[in-house]
Amino acid sequence: MGVYNVHERLLAAKASEVGALIDSLAGGAADRLWPHPDWPAVEFDRPLAVGASGGHGPVRYTVTAYVPGVWIRFAFGGPRGFHGFHEYAVLPVDEGRTVLRHTLAMKTSGLARLTWPAAYRPMHDACLEDSLDRAELACTGRVARPARWTPYVRLLRGLER
Repeated sequence: MGVYNVHERLLAAKASEVGALIDSLAGGAADRLWPHPDWPAVEFDRPLAVGASGGHGPVRYTVTAYVPGVWIRFAFGGPRGFHGFHEYAVLPVDEGRTVLRHTLAMKTSGLARLTWPAAYRPMHDACLEDSLDRAELACTGRVARPARWTPYVRLLRGLER
């Protein structure tokens, strides 16, 4: 099964400000992009750079491309059956507005053909919207329309614990 999943947010911020959020990824308490208080933290085996391996929770990946302040791409290493990548990109609109986009493109095989739509996709979608909320908060000091978890995501999160 082919999967193409995009989440993006138009932020009232310069591209350099939004790019700094990508650069803070996996920086522990200094990470201003990943919603680590509510989701498993992103961790790597070394500082953020091509070749760094890690992930969050059961999702494993390796940094395959990185242009600081602009773009980062990760190739999946797990769960089994996830074949593809996900990435964050900074897309300037004008001097004071920037789109932050997360793209996931993969093929699933085996059990992942069931687990992606049943569990991983709703969790992924909720996590990414929370990440974009963090980005908006970091850039503007507020979130205009905070993401809300669906009852199904709350159920999955409860089962996960």
